[in-house]
Amino acid sequence: MKQIIAMGGGGFSMEPENLLLDQYILKQSGKPKPKVCFVPTASGDSVSYIRRFYRAMKSLDGEPSRLTLFPPTTADLEDYVMEKDILYIGGGNTRNLIVLWREWGLDQIIRKAWENGMILAGISAGAICWFERAVTDSIPGQISAIDGLGFLPGSCCPHFDGETDRRPGFHQLLLDGVIGDGFAIDDGAALHFNGTQLKRVVSSRPYAKAYALRRKGNQVEEASLSTEYLGEKAFD
Repeated sequence: MKQIIAMGGGGFSMEPENLLLDQYILKQSGKPKPKVCFVPTASGDSVSYIRRFYRAMKSLDGEPSRLTLFPPTTADLEDYVMEKDILYIGGGNTRNLIVLWREWGLDQIIRKAWENGMILAGISAGAICWFERAVTDSIPGQISAIDGLGFLPGSCCPHFDGETDRRPGFHQLLLDGVIGDGFAIDDGAALHFNGTQLKRVVSSRPYAKAYALRRKGNQVEEASLSTEYLGEKAFD
């Protein structure tokens, strides 16, 4: 079963004392100690980011590893990736992530892993990269649209409630016809896809939400999606 879990914000990097989303991701593998590989390309392979990942995964009984490109972890990227259970993609600059993955052929390796049943998860840049189009601040001072990897249809915007320019930016891109209909995700919320179909929306914060946005004439319609707060129910 193909799965993608896209977080608008949160997880170990934003909520180190609240690992509900990370715990949810690991649970989906069905394994007591899943092999979780962190891919921090979008942050330039930040060492401190990697250290925080290892700390969080060990506290959740995950078996952590990391895949870096500065320098490459291994000469055989495909073999290294395919032995994992979960790929966890970090946040940062989405444009840099996509350009580097394509240069190294990592985009096709990850697609193959996903089609073979590996769970793909990520935050911010690591969430929006999977879609056909993404709302990004990769260019400093601008909210713009960028082509994603196209694993999932439509568009996506992270940090919808966490950064004041995200909502108006996404609305304007829709109205200008620069980007198509899609999803917006608050910090602390995550979209969980089975294949290319949205299975559920979960959150680590009681009021975090996700939304479906579409252009209708000269207006943008926002529909709040039903969201399950993970602090009140068991994962399944």
